[in-house]
Amino acid sequence: MEFRTTVKTGENRGWLHHSDKVLLLGSCFSDSIGAKLQGALINAMVNPTGTLYNPLSIAGCVKRLINNEPVAGRDLFMQGGVWNSYDFHSRYSLPDKQATIDRMNQYIEQGHKALKEAQLLTVTLGTAIVYRLKATGDVVANCHKVPQHEFERKMSSIAQMTQVLDEMLTILHEFNPQLRIILTVSPIRHIADGLGTNSLSKAALRVAINEAIANHSDYCDYFPSYEIMLDDLRDYRFYASDMVHPSDVAVEYIWQAFQATYLDDRSALAVARCERVHKRMQHRPMSANRETVERFNADTASVVRNLIKEYPYLADHPELTGFTL
Repeated sequence: MEFRTTVKTGENRGWLHHSDKVLLLGSCFSDSIGAKLQGALINAMVNPTGTLYNPLSIAGCVKRLINNEPVAGRDLFMQGGVWNSYDFHSRYSLPDKQATIDRMNQYIEQGHKALKEAQLLTVTLGTAIVYRLKATGDVVANCHKVPQHEFERKMSSIAQMTQVLDEMLTILHEFNPQLRIILTVSPIRHIADGLGTNSLSKAALRVAINEAIANHSDYCDYFPSYEIMLDDLRDYRFYASDMVHPSDVAVEYIWQAFQATYLDDRSALAVARCERVHKRMQHRPMSANRETVERFNADTASVVRNLIKEYPYLADHPELTGFTL
């Protein structure tokens, strides 16, 4: 007797090679999968403008990255002692205005380059609810703790999100014809407004994605991370203590499903090998004995050099260069 429902993702697409460049945009689930890719020493950039949740903000970010559109002083506002942009996460906000502009523009340039060179883009949609600044009518990606009465909160319609996603997929393909695009709905629950609203929001996102990718099926795909969490891992033991975010075990399970769906066989072997090496690189020997530490570091450097011999494209990987000197 089966006591769980396994979500089938279909045959392996072979869309991702270990040597590929990947860009991830969207909700904080992108950060989780992005960390897994980076832990496998895959060249992956995650959210160059910060975490994004709704399709309208994500599409706006894509347009900015494609056009390499810089931030100007008029785009910023002071809140909480730092300069902010409604299009950027607060981690880019600094007390100095010009430093904030420079930092944001640096990441726009990096994101533009990453999007142009990427073989794979993953887009994670978190919510259909958007916040519009009443003064301008613009959708904001981050409210930066500005008083709520300054915004109009509304759930986007399926038709609006479908159109926005369809246009986004079109311009992405025109900008980078080699790009494969994976869309998914975040398994993270947005429960501040109630479970009913969360269910409506996730369902609307799922329908919008299904309709949007119908005209782009040769280079777009849907990965069921939301369904895996909801139907396969339907137990609170797979949630973190906040009962909202997936636990580390759940993220690892979804990561394994992602690999089985998109990684070719040779790359799967490379991922397993690189994950072990990466964990070794993160380890700091708990010993006061200098010789023990030096021997461990020398052994690690040897492991890294052997890894690069096997996978020469890793020679310029920023995490590996320090271990080969």
